[in-house]
Amino acid sequence: MQTGHFPRHIAVLVLAGLACAFAGNHIAARIAFDDGAGLLLAILCRSGVTALALAVLVCVGRQPLRLGPEAARWQLLMGCLVGIQSFCIYSAVALIPVGLALLVVNLSPVVLVLFTWLLGGPAPSRRALLIMAGIFCGLLVALDVPAALATQRLDLRWTKGVLFSLAGAMVFAGALWISENRLSRLPGTLRSMLTMALVFSCAALAGAADVVPGGLTLPRSAAGWSALAFLVLLYGMAFSTLFVFMPRLDIARNAPVMNAEPIAGLMLGWLVLGQQLGALQLLGGAMVVGGIVLLAYRRQG
Repeated sequence: MQTGHFPRHIAVLVLAGLACAFAGNHIAARIAFDDGAGLLLAILCRSGVTALALAVLVCVGRQPLRLGPEAARWQLLMGCLVGIQSFCIYSAVALIPVGLALLVVNLSPVVLVLFTWLLGGPAPSRRALLIMAGIFCGLLVALDVPAALATQRLDLRWTKGVLFSLAGAMVFAGALWISENRLSRLPGTLRSMLTMALVFSCAALAGAADVVPGGLTLPRSAAGWSALAFLVLLYGMAFSTLFVFMPRLDIARNAPVMNAEPIAGLMLGWLVLGQQLGALQLLGGAMVVGGIVLLAYRRQG
């Protein structure tokens, strides 16, 4: 069986397709939420099916399931963090345009650089700090903060959506730090399967305890059920495909392509949901995505 890398143009196309699938999952989530589906229900369906798909891959690869006590503790923490991130991003998607929610959540690589520095890692270079400052400025423009401050009017729904997105970015950055620094010796498929199983468990416990009122509400119509099914299909297929082909995608070199997700979210949000942004907001979004890609390439170098 061939194990070398795909030609770069093929790898880029695959990763871009996966980014679109991940964005499509959030579009489907917004449709399901608008039809009355509960946030925890969506997380349960998504994580449960994905965990089962990854479990098949783990079994096929005959990967051992034994974890040491220290690895088990870090794995438990990472699963809880990803569960919180899932709740935050779906909460944001339910409140603000999908593309903007994804744009803010995709700040996690920037937050990871800062976390790594604060936890004793290398300090970001002056150029990296300038890139991060540009990303921050672009984000302010994309979120239309200058206009909101000029009119002294902040929409509560918008504010809550942005705060959920920022919380999701910070929590996911913490999960990425654990994955890179405490669980890097675990096979990626096993680590991801355990993470999805823990996300499912967290959502089930939260639902049983009624922590999120209406979190397990069923969709009202066939459209909501269809959106929920597409959500599960797109996320599960994209997540599993990523790990099946990861050895051949040269992730270290091509990972920045995945930052196309918020762009895909903006386009699909416009085409499917009719969500539109102003020209300045789109320019700010381009600054954010471009800055994150530049930062990712510099980290790889």
